[in-house]
Formats: sequence, C-alpha cells, structure tokens
Amino acid sequence: MAFLRSTIHQRLASAVSRTMLRPRTAPLRTSASRSLSIRPSTLGSSRPLAGIVPLRFLQTAPVARHGHAKIPPEGEGLTLTFITPEGQAKKVRCYEGDSLLEIAHANNVDLEGACEASLACSTCHVILDPEEYDKLEEPSDEENDMLDLAFGLTETSRLGCQVVMSKELDGMTVRLPSATRNMAVDGYKPKPH
Repeated sequence: MAFLRSTIHQRLASAVSRTMLRPRTAPLRTSASRSLSIRPSTLGSSRPLAGIVPLRFLQTAPVARHGHAKIPPEGEGLTLTFITPEGQAKKVRCYEGDSLLEIAHANNVDLEGACEASLACSTCHVILDPEEYDKLEEPSDEENDMLDLAFGLTETSRLGCQVVMSKELDGMTVRLPSATRNMAVDGYKPKPH
C-alpha cells in the first residue's frame, strides 16, 4: 500500500511540475481516464492544490571558503612576498587555490578588496613581476574593465581577487600600489568577515 501511495504522489508531483510549462488554463492529467482542471487563481497562491501533498526538494552546494584562507604550518604550503607601498617586504605562507586577496587578509596585509571579490571594484589591485605575470592566464574582460579604474595601473597589474596561487607561482613577489581608488572617503577600510 505504501508503494502505491508513493507512486501516486510521484505521478502527481510530476504532473504538477509539468503544468508550469503549459498555459494556465491547461488541464492537469493524473491518469488516462481523468483530468483535473487548475484554476489560474490557485497557481499563483501559496496554498497547495486540494488533494495534493506538497513535496519538498533539497539542493546542496559545496561550501565556499569566502574570505577565510588558512595559514599553513611552518614548512608547509606555498610562499609569496608582499611589498608594501613603503617598500617593506612581508613574506607569507599560503595554500594552493587561495587568491592573493584572501592570502593578504589572512596575513594582515593592507589590501582592501572592498567588493569582496565580486569584480565590482579595483581596490585589490596588485602589481606583479613580468615573469610571474606571464605565468597567469590572460585577465578576463570584466577584470580589465575594473583594472582601467585602478590607481597606478601598469602593464603587469592584476586584481588580487582574480590571481589564484598555484605551485608555478610559489615564491612570487606581489607589489601593492601606493594608493587605491575607493568610494569611502572617510578612511574606512573594510575587513573580511
């Protein structure tokens, strides 16, 4: 009996989902011998149709590590060096797959990232050495559009949120520009959350 009930519910759920592709006045067919008419007023409401048990579906996606790069233990991971606008070098460790923006935030390097890596600003603008720049894929059109707004743009400029660490980039040097263009004029610098 449970199998029969389950089969009926599956057929009804399938029939209800197909009605979304039909005109609002189309009949809902539940079997070859009978059909149900659906009134347009019931399609837009949150009430389930009479006699139909609503089914819930669960969809999952992998958890993104939004702005939470981890620092590897001593002797593990990859290394890179940030050069501050004042000329000070800060050598940091990171994992493969982390973006320069995430690495900078995890290591308290002053790289803004106001749009939180959504390609909507140029505050994570960094300058790479030519040999390191050539190891990367070409920037996307969206990245180039944002780089056009960056202060102190060079031939080897990239957005830190778009440069992802790999073994080929191990030991690279990243220079921070002397200034950034940010709409916040009161000195506020966003912190990763």
